[in-house]
Amino acid sequence: MLKITLPAVVFAVAALGVGVAQAQTQPAPQQQPAPTIVELHTAEDSVAVLDARLAALKTVIGIKPDQDKLWAPVEAAIRQVAKNAADRRAQRAKAAQPTSFVDILERSADAEAARAADLKIVASALKPLVASLSEAQQRRIPAFLGLREGRYGMPQPSAELWIFEDES
Repeated sequence: MLKITLPAVVFAVAALGVGVAQAQTQPAPQQQPAPTIVELHTAEDSVAVLDARLAALKTVIGIKPDQDKLWAPVEAAIRQVAKNAADRRAQRAKAAQPTSFVDILERSADAEAARAADLKIVASALKPLVASLSEAQQRRIPAFLGLREGRYGMPQPSAELWIFEDES
């Protein structure tokens, strides 16, 4: 049988009373203001990154003065495609949530079709420039664009190319 002594009861009541008193005297936690949302990547940042990548691509290729006139259409095409990708991202952000997996499949198909059309624009603009480049100049382009051979001979997903970076 458990024997409780008077001093033990007094100590327990005293400890409980101190704990209650301390709990009552502690100030209520203050509400923290909601954190300010900071835009980590602005539209201006995207333009600056694209400018840097285009300047670097031109430098990596080593465009010669006689090839410079063929560079302008390539740069314009890449800028347009990057803008299209950013516009698609903005549209997706405003779109209603998909209601089923079929909606997701349709949206994926639409995105791939749009990227495919944009890739055709860039490829068309590149053809005249690439035809004027040496083998060494041509060899530098794929890696810089982020192209790689897909696994088991499968094509690389177009969304992985940096020209579509603002879409994801």
